Amino acid sequence: MTERSLARSVADRLATLAKGTSFRVDPAVPFSAVAATGTRLVLMSIRGRLRFPIMPAPPRVGRRARIRNAGKLRLGRNVQISDGAFIDALSHNGIELGSGTVVGRNTRIEGTGSLRTLGEGMTVGERVGLGTDCFYGCAGGITIGDDTLVGNFVSLHSENHSAERRDVVIREQGVTHAGIRIGRDCWLGAKVTVLDGTVIEDGCIIAAGSVVTRGTYERYGIYAGVPAKRIGTRGSESTVPFREGIT
Repeated sequence: MTERSLARSVADRLATLAKGTSFRVDPAVPFSAVAATGTRLVLMSIRGRLRFPIMPAPPRVGRRARIRNAGKLRLGRNVQISDGAFIDALSHNGIELGSGTVVGRNTRIEGTGSLRTLGEGMTVGERVGLGTDCFYGCAGGITIGDDTLVGNFVSLHSENHSAERRDVVIREQGVTHAGIRIGRDCWLGAKVTVLDGTVIEDGCIIAAGSVVTRGTYERYGIYAGVPAKRIGTRGSESTVPFREGIT
């Protein structure tokens, strides 16, 4: 085995350990970049061990990542909380992140919207990517199934303001909570907004920039628009022209 192939083998092994699943680094990636990434992951692992000293499998924790009410946070193995992320687990059920889940850079997870009403919290399955620069408002409860991908700048709001009366300002009329449920193997494109009362069933794709309002979105459907409407079904040839607008 040559020195270069040995280095590539080591890189693949380190990536596999970090991901918790088989992973091969693209041969076109310079080894210097791989080494820098490996160093960063090691430092994140050290931060995680210092932050969660008694946890059997602590997460990798990035720079400037903040965690509040850590006693309400439950983590699987190989969880990553990236640079600048913020998690406040204060809520009835806390925040649960399944094995292999990655919380993207600068993403916020808030278990409670206001101390007037304790929030429900959030449950995330395994191998879920929670994007970068996202917001998860968990007051009414959020669940996300295994292997779901969430793009960048996505926001989920499991709370809604009451606004029926005109003689009382909206901020004094209280809030409602129906919750948000997202199934397994879904893909939410960049800048999607998901509102309270939404149920996205297994296998759905939500196109970039869509606004998903209260209701049920049937399994394996492809949805786009404001508000989001069904434009096709995964695996159907008729949906091919829409693929460029989904990422």
